[in-house]
Amino acid sequence: MQGTSARTHDPFGARATWDTSRGPVRIFRLQALEEQGLGKLSRLPYAIRVLLENLLRHVDGQTVTEDDVRALAGWQPHPAAAREIAFMPARVILQDFTGVPAVVDLAAMRSAVARMGGDPRRINPLVPADLVIDHSVQVDRFGTVYAFAENVELEYRRNRERYALLRWAQRALDNFRVVPPGTGIVHQVNLEYLASVVQVRRAADGVLEAYPDTLVGTDSHTTMINGLGVLGWGVGGIEAEAVMLGQPYYMLVPEVIGVRLLGRLPEGATATDLVLTVTEMLRRRGVVDKFVEFVGPGVRSLSLPDRATIANMAPEYGATMGFFPVDEETLRYLRGTGRDEAAVQLVERYCKEQGLWRSGDEPEPEYTDLLQLDMGRVEPSLAGPRRPQDRVVLRAVKPSFEKALTELYKKSPAAAPSDGSLRHGDVVIAAITSCTNTSNPSVMVGAALLAKKAVERGLSVKPHVKTSMAPGSRIVTHYLETTGLLPYLEALRFHVIGYGCTTCIGNSGSLPPAVAQQVKEGDLVVAAVLSGNRNFEGRVNPLVRANYLASPMLVVAYALAGRVDIDLTSEPLGTDPNGRPVYLRDIWPSQEEIARTVDAALRPELFRAEYGSVFEGDERWKGLPVPEGELYAWDPGSTYIQEPPFFEEMEGAPAPLRDIEGARALLVLGDSITTDHISPAGAIPRESPAGRYLLEHGVAEHEFNTYGSRRGNHEVMMRGTFANIRLRNLMVPGTEGGVTVHWPDGQRMSVYDAAMRYKEEGVPLVVLAGKEYGTGSSRDWAAKGTYLLGIRAVIAESFERIHRSNLVGMGVLPLQFEPGQNAQSLGLTGEEVFAVRGIAQGLAPRQRLEVTARRADGAEVRFGVTARLDTPVDVEYYRHGGILQAVMRRILGEAQQPAPPRAG
Repeated sequence: MQGTSARTHDPFGARATWDTSRGPVRIFRLQALEEQGLGKLSRLPYAIRVLLENLLRHVDGQTVTEDDVRALAGWQPHPAAAREIAFMPARVILQDFTGVPAVVDLAAMRSAVARMGGDPRRINPLVPADLVIDHSVQVDRFGTVYAFAENVELEYRRNRERYALLRWAQRALDNFRVVPPGTGIVHQVNLEYLASVVQVRRAADGVLEAYPDTLVGTDSHTTMINGLGVLGWGVGGIEAEAVMLGQPYYMLVPEVIGVRLLGRLPEGATATDLVLTVTEMLRRRGVVDKFVEFVGPGVRSLSLPDRATIANMAPEYGATMGFFPVDEETLRYLRGTGRDEAAVQLVERYCKEQGLWRSGDEPEPEYTDLLQLDMGRVEPSLAGPRRPQDRVVLRAVKPSFEKALTELYKKSPAAAPSDGSLRHGDVVIAAITSCTNTSNPSVMVGAALLAKKAVERGLSVKPHVKTSMAPGSRIVTHYLETTGLLPYLEALRFHVIGYGCTTCIGNSGSLPPAVAQQVKEGDLVVAAVLSGNRNFEGRVNPLVRANYLASPMLVVAYALAGRVDIDLTSEPLGTDPNGRPVYLRDIWPSQEEIARTVDAALRPELFRAEYGSVFEGDERWKGLPVPEGELYAWDPGSTYIQEPPFFEEMEGAPAPLRDIEGARALLVLGDSITTDHISPAGAIPRESPAGRYLLEHGVAEHEFNTYGSRRGNHEVMMRGTFANIRLRNLMVPGTEGGVTVHWPDGQRMSVYDAAMRYKEEGVPLVVLAGKEYGTGSSRDWAAKGTYLLGIRAVIAESFERIHRSNLVGMGVLPLQFEPGQNAQSLGLTGEEVFAVRGIAQGLAPRQRLEVTARRADGAEVRFGVTARLDTPVDVEYYRHGGILQAVMRRILGEAQQPAPPRAG
């Protein structure tokens, strides 16, 4: 349970009381630890100090011990052994794609508790949770002033059942709020409104307490809030549910990589170029499972939105988070976004008193490693064509694409057809989108100024380009209107289509029919240029194979050029009405012009007015039906919301652990398998198992919606697992998509169909994979679908942090090859029969197990693996069959008294 006894237990004498405008406020002084000789606070990275305060405030002798506090106070850059701690986040944020499954699980837990004779009201968030609906709007309508209204109408029509579920949750559950559709992207709403930097809440004993704002979120880009000095990162939906239900988030004390920033961005470079450079640099260094902290004199030159841009892409550079300590710029941003002045003053006082304030004059903390980046050397860049870390400087985009065309796609660049039809390299999607960049006024105003200059020079967007603009919040639209710049973006067909993630989550919508037909008939490698953070294969649009991340300004530029195989540093974007060439340098706005425009447009009153009624919603939201009752009324005919089977056969005590015997490989995969490969986003193909299911249940193809919107229905999602159109299963060479081979008969079929056949035969399954398995989004369905297909273990060379945790949370065993070994070096083809032994004897963290792979001729390959149950809590969750089962058993094991009536 989230700390109660910590309020009366103060072994370090850290408790103190302040007089504030809100009355007496209790804090737990970090300096008390230094006074007792438990380490020097100034040598600790700032992020570690926040974690330390969290432990200090929750010492109870059980969940958090005095030894835990002492160990973290003595944090070492290069620890001899990893130590587990219990982190108690102050709150949880969710978005609808990952939040709906979380609500479905909570509803299912209530139903299960009721069936087992318990009080379902005990299933209730104990930690405050906010869900922002931002993942459901699709770019169906574009290039018109009616786009926003029509897209929102379609969104409500498609998602009525999902939104009704969320309305039920908002009414039936304590500590649960929903921000309705059409408001903004969760991370920007968090940055502009929800985050407080310092929380003030009443503790269990009734006393007000002040402490750092901390959180976990069900979206990997929760890290954006690190730019504000708030500690938080993305976790799997399964872990977030456990935190909501009062469980600590167990984690290993991280190593911390420092990045010393020097200088300032040169003219022509943007925060987007900086974050792409940082992403490339940190991916090369390797920061998986580590904190990254930004320090150095260059930090002062970065605005808060610039910092948020860099923090946002921590998942892309592989870190748990990228942290910027609180300083004067933090206060300026809080005031500029309309936060209460007394709250801002408390942030300053608290952070200075607790050693969480960075002035730039104090000693630099100690770090596991310290990298250095001169921002003055950052160049305009893109990243692509399929990974965020593959940065390409602007002048090299043309040869880079041509190389990708021949090497990656095995095609040769084609000369432009004389009839004006599409060719390789044409841009068919140009999207100003994503929390990463649309939260940043400098690049949004920069794009609008560039559009203004382009229109004034007589340029226009090429007709084959699907353009869209999905701001991170309504604030963006307001300041673009206030500055008079929105009409210029609209003149280039960059109309506001909605407020949501769009391309980053695969909601780009369909290409225009004529464009789609040419791409298919010519088997063309066409391009998308996006101001987002994700460009994995098959994510943006199934017909677009080259996807580049860029600043909003370059998105507009490439829309004008109409193709990516162009050198924008030397070739013209087009010609003016007099036939004279217009170059990018001719219309690029200066930093001074951008700053002047931003300063004139942003006022605190704008934020106060916009967020004053943020939870109310429009008439459509208010008019949705709200299901009654403490239990959710499951509709067996729904194709959106179904009660998941996770608790159907759950018993009061976990079954004994067993070895895995007689298993077959469902897939053999290579490196960098993303959660998109495992559990796709975007469109549901008609011919896929999920598409067939929907057709069989009377859903017309035009009403399929997306995988993300149907995450509340396990029948759809398990059929979509390993169904990505770009998945390459090495068991079926030369193919793409969710195809595998069923053994021993060797029949080729869909992954889902093979899994169901193996299930009928009583055969457990494994997956073999390479490095960085599970990169990308914190998608709980990548683990849930894996579990429902009957996969007992995934054997990979390495795992990304969130997906590894999600696998454990679903009772799937992550196993890591020993260094230097993989499926290929061991000669494994996927035809073998596998056994994993050593589980039944009892597991310990990172225990070595033995795998035996028996070939058809009887020969055996034996190799060792490490069970990536990294902590004792991981082992406990796996023993229970998953994290939610462990929480359920805890709840059922507590006193059988009925839950108290809900307040209000």
